[in-house]
Amino acid sequence: MEIEWTDEDPDTGAKRSVRAERFARKWTFKTRFRRYETWQTVPHPSRDMWETLLDALERRYPRREGVTDQDLKEVRAIVKALPTE
Repeated sequence: MEIEWTDEDPDTGAKRSVRAERFARKWTFKTRFRRYETWQTVPHPSRDMWETLLDALERRYPRREGVTDQDLKEVRAIVKALPTE
């Protein structure tokens, strides 16, 4: 499963694309700043990235777009465990 969105880089303020992928029961986040650049893996996703992913999953869940109860439960637990800033 892949979910993509755009946001602002917290360091530079530049617009970037963010992709969250679930493969082999593990979520990975990747970013890029331009369309034809290669995706760079994010080693430590921010709380904002996890919350955006959770929001996207919750919006897709009623439409049955590949989102399961387990996906929601897992991401909610990760967001809950992250420290608040």
